[in-house]
Amino acid sequence: MGVTLVVALVAERLAAADVRSGGFVLDGFPRTVGQAEWFDGYLKSRRGAHGTVAPFSAISPIVVQIVVEYNQLLQRITGRRSCPTCGRIYNVHFQPPKVEGICDVDGGRLVVRPDDTEAVVAERLKAYERQTLPLVAYYKAKGQLVDVDGNQAVESVAAQALSAIENGNRL
Repeated sequence: MGVTLVVALVAERLAAADVRSGGFVLDGFPRTVGQAEWFDGYLKSRRGAHGTVAPFSAISPIVVQIVVEYNQLLQRITGRRSCPTCGRIYNVHFQPPKVEGICDVDGGRLVVRPDDTEAVVAERLKAYERQTLPLVAYYKAKGQLVDVDGNQAVESVAAQALSAIENGNRL
């Protein structure tokens, strides 16, 4: 998908009634500084009649960056296994099934996603460094970046991310 299609889809989704009344969380967007600049302009343009502000246009985005060391990230991704029938996800290093290769829930054979190989992960991380990493500096300069240590327990990471989102305008 090109930038034009991506931003058109995001703009369409952000125009929905549930977003206007309840807010939103974006995951994986923006991925480039160009998309971030578009997003900033989009939020500024969402003004109501006579200069009133639409509910989410007055709020500065909060960007949560979950920081994980490279080797840890590699183990998490390459160790991932999933059950194609029930969708449960395991990790052979950190949360293995009771029986190797078999889902605890339904006994199905676990599979490795094609993009969870070390070679594919290395390419994905190179693409991240080229396209997405510049967003860290972009949002840090705007005071909108919150780092969360992703090496903690899942519950702690989730709680810190949620806290950053809930307290975003008070950071």
